[in-house]
Amino acid sequence: MLSLTNEMKREIIMEHYNSPNNKVEDITKISNFENFRKIRMDSDSCIDDITIYLDIENDVIKNAYFSGVACAISTASTDILCDMVKNKSEKDALYIISQYENMLYEKEYDSEVLEELNAFSETHKQAARIKCATLGAFGISKILNGENDE
Repeated sequence: MLSLTNEMKREIIMEHYNSPNNKVEDITKISNFENFRKIRMDSDSCIDDITIYLDIENDVIKNAYFSGVACAISTASTDILCDMVKNKSEKDALYIISQYENMLYEKEYDSEVLEELNAFSETHKQAARIKCATLGAFGISKILNGENDE
């Protein structure tokens, strides 16, 4: 298991919150934007209101982005997930998400596949934050399972 100190976890979360790699203000500025599947996700318990965009070709996620406003936990976890699912098959992406959800809900999980997502291993101690930590994961899963905003 990847061993991260609490300080390392905070650093990972704040880095992805302050400088997300996959957050876009305007998806139309991304080439091929018309090929992206998208879904809007929001929370009734936090400020989170994001749209997730996936470009999937031949069952492989070519690109993943998100836009909108979200708290640190939601922004960071969505950003890391976008990084992790790029160039993965839909099946592999769903496996990563399932392991992430297992970790958050204190079930057995494969920490090796989670990489930086291990920064959220203590989230279960703050039950209200689980929804923030899973918003992006649920959105990606919904798209991969055929749900899509028109």
